[in-house]
Amino acid sequence: MEGKLALTRRAKMLSEKQEAAVLGLLDQHGRYRERNAAMFLLSVKGGLRAKEIAMLTWSMITDADGRIADAISLENKASKGKRGGRKIPMNRQLRLALERLQEQQHGQCRPESPVIRSERGRNTEIGGQMSAGSIADWFGDLYSSIGLEGCSSHSGRRTFITRTARKIGQVGGSLRDVQYLAGHASLSTTQIYIDGDSEAQRKVVDLI
Repeated sequence: MEGKLALTRRAKMLSEKQEAAVLGLLDQHGRYRERNAAMFLLSVKGGLRAKEIAMLTWSMITDADGRIADAISLENKASKGKRGGRKIPMNRQLRLALERLQEQQHGQCRPESPVIRSERGRNTEIGGQMSAGSIADWFGDLYSSIGLEGCSSHSGRRTFITRTARKIGQVGGSLRDVQYLAGHASLSTTQIYIDGDSEAQRKVVDLI
C-alpha cells in the first residue's frame, strides 16, 4: 500500500538549504521549540513515518541509564503494519535535539511516555500523545508556512531514504541496508522513494 501511494502522491524531498530553513524557523519559535525540532529531525534524520513519531516512547530512544541511546529501537507495535520494527543508528544532530527535549521535559520522560507530546497533554505525567494525523497536519502546516509546495510528513522520510541510498555505497553497504533502515517489506518499495540524480547518472556513464 505504501508503495502504491508513493507512486500516485510522491512527497517532494528536501534540499539541504530547505532543511536549514525549516530548522531556522523552528528555532525562532520559543513555544514547543524543542519538541518541534525533535519531531522534524525524527523525520529527516531518522526516516520515521508520522505514525512512528506518534508511537515513539522514551524507552525506544534511551539506554538503561536513561540517556539518549546510540540507536532508535523502534518496536513493531509502533510501526506500519506492526511489523516494521527496526534499529536506526542515532544521527548526531537528532541526538542533540532529543537531549534538549529530554532536559526541557524534566521528570516527564518515563519509559512508557510518548516522546512527542500534544499541547493538551504536556502537563500530564503519562499520555498526551499526538496522533499520527495531528503530526501529519503539523508537517503540512510547517512546510506551507515557508512556501514549500508538494511537501508533507513523508518529505523528511523520503529525504532520509534518498540521501541514505546515495551514500550507502561509500560505507560498503547496499540498498538492502537502506530497505532495513526504512522499514520496508520489499526493496521495490524502497526504490520508489529514491529520487534519481541526473548529474550522478552522467558521471557514472562517463566512467564506463
